[in-house]
Amino acid sequence: MLPNEFAPISPNLAESKNSIDKLFSNCEDLKIFHWQYGPELTHSAMSVYFDTLVQEKSVNYMKETMQDLVPHEIGPATLVQPKDVIRFFSCHGISAQNAVVIDHFDEAVNNILQGHILIFFDSWEKALSYSQAGQLNVRDVAEPTMESVVKGPREGTVEQLKRNIGLLRYRLANPNFKIEKLYGGGETRTEIAFGYLEGRVDQETLSEFKKRIQRAKEGDILETGYIEELIEDSTYSAFPQYRSTERPDVAVSSLLEGKIIVLVEGTGMILICPGLFTEFFHASEDYYHRVVFSSFIRLLRIGAFLMALSLPSIFIALTTFHPELIPTNLLMTILDTREGLPFPAFLEALIMIIFFELLREAGIRLPKSIGAAVSIVGALIIGEAAINANIASPAIVILVALTGIGSFSMPHYNISITIRLLQFPLMVLAAFLGGFGIMIGFILIMTHITNLRSLGQPYFSPLTPFRPKQLLDVLMRAPIKTLWKSQRYQEMQTKSLKKER
Repeated sequence: MLPNEFAPISPNLAESKNSIDKLFSNCEDLKIFHWQYGPELTHSAMSVYFDTLVQEKSVNYMKETMQDLVPHEIGPATLVQPKDVIRFFSCHGISAQNAVVIDHFDEAVNNILQGHILIFFDSWEKALSYSQAGQLNVRDVAEPTMESVVKGPREGTVEQLKRNIGLLRYRLANPNFKIEKLYGGGETRTEIAFGYLEGRVDQETLSEFKKRIQRAKEGDILETGYIEELIEDSTYSAFPQYRSTERPDVAVSSLLEGKIIVLVEGTGMILICPGLFTEFFHASEDYYHRVVFSSFIRLLRIGAFLMALSLPSIFIALTTFHPELIPTNLLMTILDTREGLPFPAFLEALIMIIFFELLREAGIRLPKSIGAAVSIVGALIIGEAAINANIASPAIVILVALTGIGSFSMPHYNISITIRLLQFPLMVLAAFLGGFGIMIGFILIMTHITNLRSLGQPYFSPLTPFRPKQLLDVLMRAPIKTLWKSQRYQEMQTKSLKKER
């Protein structure tokens, strides 16, 4: 159990050691190193650290420095000011840049758990925390696997919070880029950071976000997905209300647009708040290619979304209720391929899509070396076997393949999950009500997303409510010069509104 908040550090070194021993009992990787200083080595101190979180060479260097201390260099009089102690260690090769004076015992415990070396002194109610010892190596910065690009930066975030913030600072060298931190509750006490660009972020949205992020103090936080669920407006909505990225350039671009980002120690995912529906069709490469090509690809993604969402239900409705809408030659071909099949179109499509989802999930969970091969070969074998066994028609196999391709073309994985969820109720509506059922389904979806909010902001903005000046980068992308002019105009409008208030 952690000590009480703001509990002072005891000036008695034995009491501090007993408190640490009691708190970290049965922790074999906790190391306590005692050493003496002062005239005739009459004063005592101890260094506390986890050898599983600190590099051994750095610990050995600090031990050697402490053992080589000249006895008369540190006496009781020199321990009056923390800066005197830090200056002493700095003179002996231990960097003072990462030295922090700790006043409370709970803060000292947190620093130990974060991989720092804590030094407690006898007859001094403070402690020194050194982070220069270096934490264990983490995954190197590499190209993100989920957001690969043909053109653009190829660096991605890692599982270390400080390094991720450094990647963002490197790209956004601006004092208005603010980073605030807090700790999650529960047993993990995970370090959480959120950032925003002062002057760009909406203050009402920021205030609402700060209220909601306090919920993270109520339990254990292991990933940004925990934060997303804690602060979202509608937990049971199929639509994602926040975006996630592993790319620093995407996070910085979002900051420039007035977004708020959330980072969590131990995960490389950056949460972007709020997330609007139209933004899930945008990719970082849209701004690195020529405007005509980027606009075409963005429209292609929107078409793929609609195709993946509605193609199975449209096939069921046409073949079951509205065959007169199908061209005669195509209808005859479909009827020929469906001759002798034991299942209706709805059940046939449902079985094939479920099998496809199982193959896709298996490909994700299996090792990378065999996952892709299993999913592709499995799909080919099952599709061919289903056709030969007269369980499914070639048309439905092609349909399921097109649906999968459409969902794979989404630049954000969480919007493809939405497609996978919503296509099933649309299929049920089409099986019972035909085209009328599809119309009802789309009306319900549009009603939901127009009423949905993300961090208090309208989810379907700028389409609903309609904001024509923000349509330059929605369905299609305007040239960069036009976007810059629009951004300056919006900044001038914001400043004038602030003056009027």
